[in-house]
Amino acid sequence: MPAPERIPSRGLTEAGLRTLLAEGELTVLGRVRGASNAVLYCTVAHQGEERTCVYKPVAGEQPLWDFPDGTLAQREVAAYEISEATGWGLVPPTVLREGPYGQGMCQLWIEEPDPEPGSGGDGDPSPYGLPPLLALVEDEEPGDGWKAVGFAEVGEGRTALLVHADDPRLRRLAVLDAVINNGDRKGGHLLSAPGGRLYGIDHGVTFHADDKLRTLLWGWAGEPLTAEAAEVLGRLSAGLEPGAGLATRLAQLITTAELDALRGRVENLRATGRHPQPSGEWPSIPWPPV
Repeated sequence: MPAPERIPSRGLTEAGLRTLLAEGELTVLGRVRGASNAVLYCTVAHQGEERTCVYKPVAGEQPLWDFPDGTLAQREVAAYEISEATGWGLVPPTVLREGPYGQGMCQLWIEEPDPEPGSGGDGDPSPYGLPPLLALVEDEEPGDGWKAVGFAEVGEGRTALLVHADDPRLRRLAVLDAVINNGDRKGGHLLSAPGGRLYGIDHGVTFHADDKLRTLLWGWAGEPLTAEAAEVLGRLSAGLEPGAGLATRLAQLITTAELDALRGRVENLRATGRHPQPSGEWPSIPWPPV
């Protein structure tokens, strides 16, 4: 399946959107509730163009014991850099900039289309409030078009099988997560957009030098990578060579140890030719899944 066409946002190119996010005037409209860090819903306006966006100021980040170096905002921008280098465009345009509450991450707001009726895993709406690409099913095996993640407690002593769609867009995202060492890929971080686009958001806990991969996208664990993924990893390897443009940009966002670990993950994926499997040293699945 070819990568979805890069659809400009109402006439702006990707570069134009980055300029708008980086140089536009931010106006805070409100706060996104339920997040552990400050997430502000804003408009950004520049030279007659205006869009909605998310602004996450560094000052609003909660300290994390296992991410003492750098900021979550910088990691979000680094994830965008990797996403762009793959050519898959899996992360919305994201920049690091000054805002009303100091430096922070600014990312284009993705407006999801209204869900269609009957979009759950078995053709019916999910009773657990999961997004359409995820489901909890009563069977012990996933149905056609689905990949098993594992069994989960759903209350009253009952278990259900957590599954995700066997979707090429999700598979690309699973590769991206393995590269950036995503420690928190939940279902609520998957956003559908018009034109068949799928985005991943919330990449603050990424790029750790130790294995932290925690995701709902384990359905391909141990399976061979696609030829497309192998080609992408080759391009990433070249871009991460010392002195290359991608490596130079990332060096401003993550630590030297994290950049070295990133190179190691890419080379390991190329060497094995397979999707990674849970290490057993870290909880592999975030819960709750949304």
